Amino acid sequence: MKNTLFYWTSFVLFGLITTKSVTSKSSKEFNSVKIDTLLIDKISIRALLVDEDEVWYAGSQNKFGVINLDSKKHTQKKIIHDTLKFEFRSIAKNEDHIFIANVGSPTYFFKINDDTLKEEVVYHETNPKAFYDSMNFWNNNEGIAIGDPTEDCLSIVITRNSGKTWNKIPCMQLPKVVDGEAAFAASNTNICIKGNSCWIVSGGKKSRVFYSSDRGNSWQVFDTPIVQGEAMTGVFTADFYDEKIGFIAGGNYEKPNQNFQNKAITFDGGKTWKLVAENEGFGYSSCVQFVPNSKGKKLVSVGANGLYSSEDFGTTWKQLSTDASLFTLRFVSKNQAIAAGKDKIIRITFE
Repeated sequence: MKNTLFYWTSFVLFGLITTKSVTSKSSKEFNSVKIDTLLIDKISIRALLVDEDEVWYAGSQNKFGVINLDSKKHTQKKIIHDTLKFEFRSIAKNEDHIFIANVGSPTYFFKINDDTLKEEVVYHETNPKAFYDSMNFWNNNEGIAIGDPTEDCLSIVITRNSGKTWNKIPCMQLPKVVDGEAAFAASNTNICIKGNSCWIVSGGKKSRVFYSSDRGNSWQVFDTPIVQGEAMTGVFTADFYDEKIGFIAGGNYEKPNQNFQNKAITFDGGKTWKLVAENEGFGYSSCVQFVPNSKGKKLVSVGANGLYSSEDFGTTWKQLSTDASLFTLRFVSKNQAIAAGKDKIIRITFE
């Protein structure tokens, strides 16, 4: 959604990130964090992808790059295409290539060779309303990108040939959106994929979940109890632990401390959602992720109020850092994650 081009002005220097220790109920709980800085640069990063021992990113200033997590070797490139200024907020990978997409119009999907970093345009859209929010792949051949409506449905673009070509699904084949319903390009987490299933989350006038069980061939829509009705309200981020357990978060971007109607969980694959931690924990969240190998019980969120963790399906939350400059996060292992945001990428070790 276009309004998310405004960034949080609060910036906590990486060396001053604070941690909060809480009396442990279990040796497996997260009680504090240790920070290792991987990148400091003039860039806003909302597109982040971990691939084994590498982390890929794409952001503002036409920039994308890759960092080796072992050696910390960093390779960065700017995409120069005519005189366009790109801000990338979508990133995905199949077995062969990295894919990134910019927000705004004209839209370009670039296929990146992960060895040479050479880019190739594989999709181009000039509709003035075009604004793409996130990308993901089911498998090596089939991938999906979603964006704000240019007609009366979400923009859904799919590849079935490993990203060589992408085709936009006609609105007659998709569920209709209400006027003012769209998506948020907050952290490349509008799309969740498990097996053949796919979930897309929306916000604005309606906060809903669009679900496909067959790799984007057919769709259902489910309501959520997340705050809605205004341009900057709704679901900003989602994650699924498996095909049944999922979590959505967001809230009101313009009221970042509002911590009710902004977190919900499902145990039936997204058909029904239950609000959790009402008036507790964080306010606006730009990214939520399940902790690997936690049976769906453990989650982490970053957003306007910093870094939070939960040990009980999101029922209660613990603040681990007050750093409000992180926009997105991905786990490397059950105790380590990579996070990015305003001007930096960091490695977080949970202790």
